[in-house]
Amino acid sequence: MADLNILYDSIVSGKLEPAVAVTLEAIAEGINPQLIINDYMVKAMEEIGARFECGKAYVPNLLMSARAMKGSLEILKPLLKGDTSSSMGKVVIGTVKGDLHDIGKNIVASMLEGCGFEVINLGVDVTSEKFIEAIIEHNADIICMSALLTTTMTYMKEVVEAIEAAGLKNKVKIMIGGAPVSQSYATKIGAIGFSDNANSAVQKAKELMASN
Repeated sequence: MADLNILYDSIVSGKLEPAVAVTLEAIAEGINPQLIINDYMVKAMEEIGARFECGKAYVPNLLMSARAMKGSLEILKPLLKGDTSSSMGKVVIGTVKGDLHDIGKNIVASMLEGCGFEVINLGVDVTSEKFIEAIIEHNADIICMSALLTTTMTYMKEVVEAIEAAGLKNKVKIMIGGAPVSQSYATKIGAIGFSDNANSAVQKAKELMASN
């Protein structure tokens, strides 16, 4: 019988192979995929996120956990088609125009995906037009913008203005993050959410979806 606690432990410790093996075993036994995700996989990602926030885990740990989570999730995805409850929400994420930093953004994307969000990662140097196109194409619930430079963070304001001009401000929640960014700056430019690390970004995204 599949021991799903091993799946939880494997994701927390970032071990891909045992995570995949237990997931395959659980499917073979007919265990509900949604139960596997919600009760074990998401909770494991929340645990590694909490450890990261209090300094008991580091960036490589987050990335390895996200890799293990995604390995198991890929196996379960075909069984979830048509199940709208399988997604926490759709998130479009990207580093803004002029900025080529993507490590922090990719960690946030992995954590969001690991915790049940559908993530559309646009990469780096993303223009306001690309953000708008992705929001419309994917019917996104949240947009996450990242910037690591004070010279590029100002572009976030342009994206917010473009979203407003496109009539999407009331349809998508806007989150921002990155080293030079603050809650006061988020408020100033009209973003609804701010986070300074991957774990708080996931928590904020969950709060925004819960407030829908």
